[in-house]
Amino acid sequence: MTLLAVACLFGGNHVAARVAFDHGLDVVTAVAVRSGVTAVFVAMLVWLQHVPRTLTPRHRRVMPVIGLLVAVQSVCLYSAVARLPVALALLAFNLFPLCTALWAWVLHRRVPSRATMLAMPVILLGLALALDVLGAASGLGAQAQWGRIGAGVAFAVTAAVVFGLALVLTQHEAADLDGRVRTAITMTLVGGLAAVAVLAQGGPHWPSGLAGWAGLVALTVLYGTAFTIMFTVLPRLGVVGGSPIMNVEPVAALVMAWALLGQAIAPMQVAGAVLVVGAVMALGLRRG
Repeated sequence: MTLLAVACLFGGNHVAARVAFDHGLDVVTAVAVRSGVTAVFVAMLVWLQHVPRTLTPRHRRVMPVIGLLVAVQSVCLYSAVARLPVALALLAFNLFPLCTALWAWVLHRRVPSRATMLAMPVILLGLALALDVLGAASGLGAQAQWGRIGAGVAFAVTAAVVFGLALVLTQHEAADLDGRVRTAITMTLVGGLAAVAVLAQGGPHWPSGLAGWAGLVALTVLYGTAFTIMFTVLPRLGVVGGSPIMNVEPVAALVMAWALLGQAIAPMQVAGAVLVVGAVMALGLRRG
């Protein structure tokens, strides 16, 4: 139940982000605020719980790289959410388990497991159905459909590729660093990089109207709360943060986006979403 709650919080964060984006908030301002506030809360937990904060030379080398990768992933995923129905953006991002396996093979010569190879075509087929790549469900045709979703899909896939690399580096170079310390450092770096980008663009672009500000507050609170739960409650339960049950996030986002934003997708796209989520969960359960 805790994992389901965290997945719903993350899904709600993206729905709230779409509301804020539709009311004038820009992506880098959202990332700067969200990451900065989360960094403060996680750093307070590290201090209050007296977590050891000693970093090895390897940690000092790799953490800035991981922070940069997560910053790029955050901007790309929010950019996808701003352009696509929220659930579809998250489904495209759900390619990251495959990207993680490919990066592990490229960097560490770890051959993808048979389960990964079997899951890969299923996930790609499900994603093709969910995104309606041929434009059959929308009636637009392939060219017009890609003209509508192409940029959003590119951002989501880029986020998946970059996040997969960040996960591989974390696993092989920073796994021995306490998760709370690792998260505090990562969120601080992401917030700092986003703040620099905000200044480079001439300052923050704040939302207009009450709905936009409510979206910004909600995305910050939901994201921060989800991360706080992940790195405080879940370790005590003996549950890893990458549990397959977390992959219900796109389903939760689909329901919330339908109820709150009026975003609906065709039955064929729902079937594709089920394929993607089911294959990713089966892959994660097998690894577990």
